[in-house]
Amino acid sequence: MKSLARRRSFQTESGGIISSLVSLVFIVVLCAVLYLARGPILRVIGETWVVEDPLEKSDAIVVLSDDNFYADRAAHAADLYRHGWASLVVASGRKLRPYAGVAELMQHDLIERGVPKDKILAVAHNAENTREEAQVLLQQAIEHKWHSVIVVTSNYHTRRARYIFLRIFPQQIGVTVSGANDGSFDPEHWWQSRLGLKELTREWAGMAVAMWELRGGTKGLPPPPAVVALYELIPQ
Repeated sequence: MKSLARRRSFQTESGGIISSLVSLVFIVVLCAVLYLARGPILRVIGETWVVEDPLEKSDAIVVLSDDNFYADRAAHAADLYRHGWASLVVASGRKLRPYAGVAELMQHDLIERGVPKDKILAVAHNAENTREEAQVLLQQAIEHKWHSVIVVTSNYHTRRARYIFLRIFPQQIGVTVSGANDGSFDPEHWWQSRLGLKELTREWAGMAVAMWELRGGTKGLPPPPAVVALYELIPQ
């Protein structure tokens, strides 16, 4: 009886060791596959985060605040204007001083790129995020009776911007999002640069904040402190 019990114990231990080895080999192989395939996987993540709606002729092209150093958003908006997608370009920008701000800088960039001054509407505001900016722009849309707008922003910001605008703007006002290529974010190689990592990480955190703020029935509630802390820790 003791001999039989020992054999059973040995078989159980052997089976446990074999199962552990199989699990370990599986984990090692999986990690190896993920490592070797990291490029395509990360590329898909970056490309998925960039959205581009089919363009439709609209009442206004709305350029969101905080364009980059090279004015890529303004350049893209000017190109859309020249191709006749809208007859008005809205330069939306934060106030930096009581007498000037981002809207004035953007207006200058648009004029330099061929948009007539009388076809530019500068909208200065104190919005601290995309949600607040969308609410400001909704008031402009209502005041000017726009039926549709093209929202221009940086490529890495398109998914979050569309999510927010489609929830802030009523269905009666059509929203199309068009992304401007940004030198700091290449969707195919974003993980290879510090700026690319920073921009996408900020967008993930910003999307979490937006989803919390705009969830059904609780608009305007502050997001969880942990999410806010993560968003604010990422370098501007």
